[in-house]
Amino acid sequence: MTRPFKVLGIQQVAIGGLDKGRLRQLWVDKLGLEQTGTFVSERENVDEDICAMGRGPFKVEVDLMQPLDPAAKPAVHATPLNHVGLWIDDLPAAVRWLEAEGVRMAPGGIRKGAAGYDICFLHPKANEAFPIAGEGVLIELVQAPDAVIQAFAALQ
Repeated sequence: MTRPFKVLGIQQVAIGGLDKGRLRQLWVDKLGLEQTGTFVSERENVDEDICAMGRGPFKVEVDLMQPLDPAAKPAVHATPLNHVGLWIDDLPAAVRWLEAEGVRMAPGGIRKGAAGYDICFLHPKANEAFPIAGEGVLIELVQAPDAVIQAFAALQ
C-alpha cells in the first residue's frame, strides 16, 4: 500500500524534569531559545513552558515540562527526552494508514495539542495486536498548517 502522507520535519522536542525552571536556565537563559507560551493540563499531568528556535515554517518547538503531580501518570519527567513531534501533511490519513499497517497508537486519538495543532501519539510499546511502536520512544504526530506544508514542498 502506498503511504498517503509525508513526514515533513521535526515540529517539536519535549524535555521533562521535576523542575522546569532548571530546564529553562539551560534552554532559555544559556542557549537563547525564546519562550513563546505556557501550557498546563491536569489530564496530561503537565506544566510546560513552550520555547522555540528557528523561524517561520522551520521553527522547532522545545517544550520544557514538569509534572503537576510527580506521583501521577503520565510521568512527563520520567524520561528526560519525553517525546519527539513530527510535522505530518495529512494527520487523519496518517493515522488510518499507520493503524492498518500494525502501528500502535496511544489512547486519546486526534485532539488539539498545547500549540493549537491537531495531534496524536504513537505508543512507545508494541503489543500483539499492533506489533510496531516507538520502541520506548513516544512519538507525537502533528498536523502541519498550510504554510509549513508549502514551505517544505518548496524545498523539493
